[in-house]
Amino acid sequence: MADWNTRTKLVHAGTRRSQYGEMSEAIFLTQGFVYDSAEQAEARFIESGPDEFIYARYGNPTVRMFEERIAAIEGTEDAFATASGMAAVNGALTSLLKAGDHVVAARALFGSCLYVLELLSRFGVEVTLVDGTDLDQWRAAMRDGTTAVFLESVSNPTLEVIDVKGVAAIAHEKGAIVIVDNVFATPTFSKAVSLGADVVVYSATKHIDGSGRCLGGVICGTKQYIRKVVEPYLKHTGAAMSPFNAWVMLKGLETLDLRVRAQAATALALAEALEGHAKLDRVVYPGLPAHPQHSIAMEQMGAGGTVVTLEIAGGQEGAFRFLNALEIVRISNNLGDAKSIITHPATTTHQRLPAEQKAELGITPGLVRLSLGIEDQGDLIGDVMQALDAV
Repeated sequence: MADWNTRTKLVHAGTRRSQYGEMSEAIFLTQGFVYDSAEQAEARFIESGPDEFIYARYGNPTVRMFEERIAAIEGTEDAFATASGMAAVNGALTSLLKAGDHVVAARALFGSCLYVLELLSRFGVEVTLVDGTDLDQWRAAMRDGTTAVFLESVSNPTLEVIDVKGVAAIAHEKGAIVIVDNVFATPTFSKAVSLGADVVVYSATKHIDGSGRCLGGVICGTKQYIRKVVEPYLKHTGAAMSPFNAWVMLKGLETLDLRVRAQAATALALAEALEGHAKLDRVVYPGLPAHPQHSIAMEQMGAGGTVVTLEIAGGQEGAFRFLNALEIVRISNNLGDAKSIITHPATTTHQRLPAEQKAELGITPGLVRLSLGIEDQGDLIGDVMQALDAV
């Protein structure tokens, strides 16, 4: 399997078949598992083998297939699947950190990620936020006792691209673990591990499912980190992925590469078509040469991703006119779906942030985040153009 290319791994990696030889992965929809004897039960609680399970909160054959498949394509030794993307972010950080530890994080993060960092600070973890695009700020914030750094490789929703290789080099000099939320890069374009990331986190709810059906998340890392740090925390606090959701994610992985490459191609075509439009103050897309981190994006991903951020002229009123005029693109706060989705971050995903923090992050009243789906490229560009006429 190590020699297989990504698309082959996306279809076959981690597959377990029962005695019936089923073609599609089986859903082991069970909470618990039966032991042949009391002695076997005792032995399994001491140490479980690779195909030995105890309880669905600890592990499940269907969930394990998903974990092994995502680890294979991400290039990590192991993975642990969670009930949601935020359970993965919380698990990756909280399982590692304790009172007195220091973590440095990029300031441009999804609202719920910022909340997790705020929560950690209430329990005695010192959190320093920096401009993620400025390596000098990362360097200045690090200290000899820093435990971890945390960042989104491409920030939500302003699409800043962080130099993962540069940050990792700075962090590793101080012995800190590098945790990367890689949702916008997607497993298709991810090179996070080769760039120096120690831990990679995904919301599987997004591109991995890809059809808006189920919540899920996954943490990828070394076997020691996943089994000795993450697993004890998650199995006792209960953020386990359900077997059914794991099966949905396995099916999503089969078409992930095809979908994401098509979505990224449409995103680039749309961004190019919109550059300089009179109704737009800004078009933000890492695939455009005008993007401040375009060269880093190309080095790290080889593409600009599936999301385009637009700043509509006329502030919130202009943005709402635009949103309400769209016919194909739907208003929702998810992303990475087969359907094109748009949201207004200032009043939805980042609504709870104070006005001054929104301004610092560039989340203006006119900003909208557009996640491109797999609809016809020409239809999508036409829909956006006609909606801009309403601004």
